[in-house]
Amino acid sequence: MPALEVAALVAAARERAGSDDFGDDTWREGLEVLVCALTTEGDLNELGEAVFADQLVGYLATRLEIEFWYADHPEIDDEEIVAPLFGLGLPRTGSTALSFLLACDPSRRSLRTWEAGAPCPPPETATEHTDPRIASSAAGIELTHQMFPDFVGMLPSSATGPQECLLLMALDFRSQVFEGMALLPSYTEWLLTCDMSPAYRYHKRVLKLLQWRCPPNRWWLKSPAHLASIDALDAVYPDARFVMTHRDVGAVLPSVCALKQALSAPLVRDADPMALGRHEANLWSEALRRTVHFRDAGREDRFFDVGFQDVRTDPIAAVSRLYDELGDELTDEATQRMAAWWEHNTSERSAPRAPDASTFGLDAEDLRERFAFYHDRFGI
Repeated sequence: MPALEVAALVAAARERAGSDDFGDDTWREGLEVLVCALTTEGDLNELGEAVFADQLVGYLATRLEIEFWYADHPEIDDEEIVAPLFGLGLPRTGSTALSFLLACDPSRRSLRTWEAGAPCPPPETATEHTDPRIASSAAGIELTHQMFPDFVGMLPSSATGPQECLLLMALDFRSQVFEGMALLPSYTEWLLTCDMSPAYRYHKRVLKLLQWRCPPNRWWLKSPAHLASIDALDAVYPDARFVMTHRDVGAVLPSVCALKQALSAPLVRDADPMALGRHEANLWSEALRRTVHFRDAGREDRFFDVGFQDVRTDPIAAVSRLYDELGDELTDEATQRMAAWWEHNTSERSAPRAPDASTFGLDAEDLRERFAFYHDRFGI
């Protein structure tokens, strides 16, 4: 495995993919900032260095494979991504469960875990349910559960279920997926200040590839990370609409910290839960402010709100209301699939966890005051 050094990672990716065309050079700056943060701030142990090195080489190699397909089939670029529906909202607000429910609708196209991790060769309708990458992805999920045992049960996961589209943004190395496994303050600050448009342009490039031979093309996509880069998303997808999930931040942030601690603990030498708490509070305060400002600037009609408790109490009713507001048809088939998924998922998931906020230096009253702009705006 190559060292965490840009030149070595690039060389390893070129060897793995058998290609050297990365397309536009926008990926390099993010990779350089990320590698610097990993080596100077990440406090990675030996396993952490190996995991990140393999991950970065994987993203680079995937980008090479995507560019190979575009070079061989330039007609892919003629595909159109029309009015995608994006799920956003703070993490731990029921957004993942809602994403799985909407992905049950056969008229929608979600980003499935198996194709998000390995988009090449692009999927085909004839084999999309038997593709060998499904089994490989399932094995990868099982390995993840073995490596990160505290993560098991925190989120629904499935090789054929929906995956957060921040994985596609990682192909341009402008993605929160990396700081989810280590505390990387300089990289996070760069994400909040850099131009995120290249990441969304590459995001769109991958969607075109995925729908080229495998419709439908009514995309449902999801990631809380979009809150922080909503302007760049809008620049690339000006006809996008948004489903925003909501929950009391006092319940959200301790759960977010517990999730990230579960992912990072096996990879770092000395975790700092207090620093993690400060980091998450700062990040999501800024992200929410950006999206509230975006909404209040004459774009409210593009947003549809869903409460955490609404989904948890009666998910089918919550989805039905959402479809009515969207002006979409919720068919009997989709409803039955959603109900079946919810019943199975409820029986399979572990009991809800209630992390101790003080572990991360968080206080419910302080959070209530700090996030009053959000709670008051949405009546939470």
